[in-house]
Amino acid sequence: MPSKEQRPPTGITVEDWVATPVAVQGLVLHLLERVARVEARLNQTSRNSSTPPSADPPNAPPRPAKESSGRKPGGQPGHQGQGRVLKPVEDVDRVIEVRPERCGQCGTLLLGEDPDPERHQVIDLPRIEPLLTEYRRHTLGCLACGATTQAAWPATMPSGSFGPGLQATVGYLTGRIGASQREVHEVLAAVCHTEVSVGSIAALEQAVSTALAAPVTEAASYVQRQPVRNANETGWQEKAKRVWLWISTTPLVTVFRVLTTRGAAGAKALLGEDFWGVVGTDRYGAYNWVDAWRRQLCWAHLKREFIAWSERGGEAARLGQALLAVEQQLFGLWYRVRDGTLPWADFQVAMLPLRDRVGTLLREGAAGAEAKTHRTCRNLVKLEAAECVNKSGEGKTPALEKPQHNRGQIAAKSALPRVVDALARCLNYAQASVT
Repeated sequence: MPSKEQRPPTGITVEDWVATPVAVQGLVLHLLERVARVEARLNQTSRNSSTPPSADPPNAPPRPAKESSGRKPGGQPGHQGQGRVLKPVEDVDRVIEVRPERCGQCGTLLLGEDPDPERHQVIDLPRIEPLLTEYRRHTLGCLACGATTQAAWPATMPSGSFGPGLQATVGYLTGRIGASQREVHEVLAAVCHTEVSVGSIAALEQAVSTALAAPVTEAASYVQRQPVRNANETGWQEKAKRVWLWISTTPLVTVFRVLTTRGAAGAKALLGEDFWGVVGTDRYGAYNWVDAWRRQLCWAHLKREFIAWSERGGEAARLGQALLAVEQQLFGLWYRVRDGTLPWADFQVAMLPLRDRVGTLLREGAAGAEAKTHRTCRNLVKLEAAECVNKSGEGKTPALEKPQHNRGQIAAKSALPRVVDALARCLNYAQASVT
């Protein structure tokens, strides 16, 4: 309940505010807070929230343009060309010799061979025709005793109607390319001249899942053993049920798991109960069981939060602008580390005053900012150690390639794994059933 001594809202004089009944003061403050929340939601864009750019309204302020490098588009002078190189003759499947028949000047019949003809190569795809194999199991009678014996099916014969090549193609198209079952049906019919029903495609996905259970387990174990990884989670639909797609990504392998929970139990199942190393995440509470010194907050989220503060006005705007200035300094230093112009040890030293500056600003917000910014600052102070960017060893800091989504979010947007070989590209299908 407000008091008579409380500072009046903007536009109301002290005399009028003191003369206002306490109950009315409370209602006014409540309504002003509701209006502020509604305006904040209406002003959300991809620059100051997790809203995707595709959801930006037409009146949203344009995203800041990249600074011009002053160079013309395309290849720069001195740039090594990437033209197609002629393949060696032994790799050519078909050669067409084109010889002149008569002299282009006098018309005389030409004979002989050109020791060094000009070459031009054309790569094409042959018409894909399905390979149909029929197995015939014979039953023969014995001339000695009269008994009949039927041959056993070969151990290499697929149990269903589709061979491993077709199964792998379906798994690749749905699991790696992200094509829908109907799209796969169309590709198989139009490109491979093979009719496979949508129901059969779903069954083949499950067959691929079963076949890849062992490599999926190996990939999950590999990711959990890595010293640095990024993690994220997003909503998912599994047989009309609301479930959650969890992603843990490293430069070499990405693991996807579909779980029924978005809580800490899901994060522990993804990262491992005995998790070690450093993980890059957002501020979602499911990761709060991870020690802050082993957690790296995604600075893309922090940057958007600071932009939102800068647009609120008042103390929040001052804090947001100051923190955005720190963010620019931080990434300026990181880009120098990435480009090899700043040693890692010097980067760590340069980070110390920036870290202290961030902590000071967050504590100021926790002490005196308006309610929403106050709550966020208070929560960020609890995670202050997770905002440091020099904790994980040289070249090992996650979520710092540039101030955008960490790799876990990038993987979540595509829901496609990066894996070691073509077979493992279908890994996510082995996790497609709800755990």
